[in-house]
Amino acid sequence: MLAGKTALVTGSTSGIGKAVAEALAAAGAGIALNGFGDAAEIEALRAGLAERYRVKASYHGADLAKPAEIEAMMTEAAAAHGRIDILVNNAGIQHVADVADFPPERWDAVIAVNLSSAFHTTRLALPGMREAGWGRIVNVASVHGLVASAQKAAYVAAKHGIVGLTKVTALDTAGGGVTCNAVCPGWVLTPLVQKQVDALAEREGLDQEAAKARLVGEKMPSGQFVTPEQLAALVVFLCGPQAAQITGASLPVDGAWTAQ
Repeated sequence: MLAGKTALVTGSTSGIGKAVAEALAAAGAGIALNGFGDAAEIEALRAGLAERYRVKASYHGADLAKPAEIEAMMTEAAAAHGRIDILVNNAGIQHVADVADFPPERWDAVIAVNLSSAFHTTRLALPGMREAGWGRIVNVASVHGLVASAQKAAYVAAKHGIVGLTKVTALDTAGGGVTCNAVCPGWVLTPLVQKQVDALAEREGLDQEAAKARLVGEKMPSGQFVTPEQLAALVVFLCGPQAAQITGASLPVDGAWTAQ
């Protein structure tokens, strides 16, 4: 379905981003990976995608808190693959604290990685997409782009910002063959969420399964985690021809969290 296209996925060395990269490669897209982690594991991931799906796969370790590194990543990915057709802004970090106690440097870091990086990648990808008359931008936001939770000031602000950026990008590109949408997951058992499970287990004296059930049950009526593979399938759909008129949307995948 996506043969001949190239997808750059930020934060794609683990969690949701890794699943998205795998699904896009399975659909025929070349993949530009980005993220942190063990160098040997990342190379195994890159090589594995290329071998399994017979696509070109590259990697750039840009720190998304640094605009100059983002620019280098976008330039090198376009040079390696010819063009970036699909951009998935997925990378994210978290810090939890009461607003009054929130360290300013952590606020700046969360906003930089979770929001500003998506602006930079988008502004750099759009000229090529417009020239080609085709492009897909998918921002991995969160239910926290639609509703708030206590002690997550920077994360909630950034994800609300992502939803707003998605809408404006959709308006700016409407009618030109480029779409921009946001996917808004509820709890997904990524390394980021596992840290919150661990903290809850320690704080409340719970085992892992009880902590997971407590965390999910507090917000999601379904009582089940969203899986990275479910989100990846939605991203692939949004990149396909059937979704050509879906743009500017923020799509919850949240077990009815935001239905309450």
